Amino acid sequence: MKECTLCPRECGVDRSQGQVGVCRSTDEMMVARAALHFWEEPCISGEEGSGTVFFSGCSLGCVYCQNHNIAKGLAGRKITIERMSDIFIELQEKGANNINLVTPSHYVPQIIQAIDMAKRKGLDLPIVYNTSGYERVETIRLLQGYVDIYLPDLKYQSGQISKKYSNAENYFSYASEAIGEMVRQVGTPIFNERGIMTKGVIVRHLTLPGYLQDSKNLVKYLYQTYRHKIYISIMNQYTPMSGLEQYPELNRRIEEAEYEELVDYAIELGVEQGFIQEGETASESFIPEFNGEGV
Repeated sequence: MKECTLCPRECGVDRSQGQVGVCRSTDEMMVARAALHFWEEPCISGEEGSGTVFFSGCSLGCVYCQNHNIAKGLAGRKITIERMSDIFIELQEKGANNINLVTPSHYVPQIIQAIDMAKRKGLDLPIVYNTSGYERVETIRLLQGYVDIYLPDLKYQSGQISKKYSNAENYFSYASEAIGEMVRQVGTPIFNERGIMTKGVIVRHLTLPGYLQDSKNLVKYLYQTYRHKIYISIMNQYTPMSGLEQYPELNRRIEEAEYEELVDYAIELGVEQGFIQEGETASESFIPEFNGEGV
């Protein structure tokens, strides 16, 4: 925390003294919501829900962020590592299928301590690491033995697109290396008798309007690189948020024909281990209230 290099931004700020970098976070954990969540992939949420902890702050900062109020640190409460461990236990007692850590990269050292504490208190659920994919592989290595399921995004292949919308021209190089480390750690997906994933990697791709070819490139890369070692989740839930005046091309939802073309392309490649979204998924119903519930 004294010279933070947890993420690819490598800001080098002293977070222990209240300084903040791109993620807008000091060394004190900020959490906006901790509750059962039912809108993840079926093998993550199940019928009981995923015990989801939404952290405030983000090192990527996409202009179209669906959770922009917490990504910018505008919502959330400061909690201790001890309190975080208790939250994990409370979610387990509510019947959660797993503990799902959303945008956790900038708190990895604290999370590791909280998991250790919670396990001493009886935590025995799988840990899900739910990330933008913009990770340093050195940080992911710290999580070996702590994380059971990795749920990374793979947003862009083109550096031009990632620079325009996330100010991260190097996104793909970092994300692809991080995903490789995730697969190395947890191996081929494992499910329990109820079809709930207990170990493995699901790579998510949120389809953006107008960038079908980049999406195809990513799906092809993932399939040719990993085959049966991962699941691919192709999402159509992109929802235009406020503040996109400079990016009018993003101020619309995905057309049904665009999404169907991408799904058909994945099937033609041979992708069988995957998830797609159907119906009216592109709505703000996927965005919960960040009101401090469960914190």
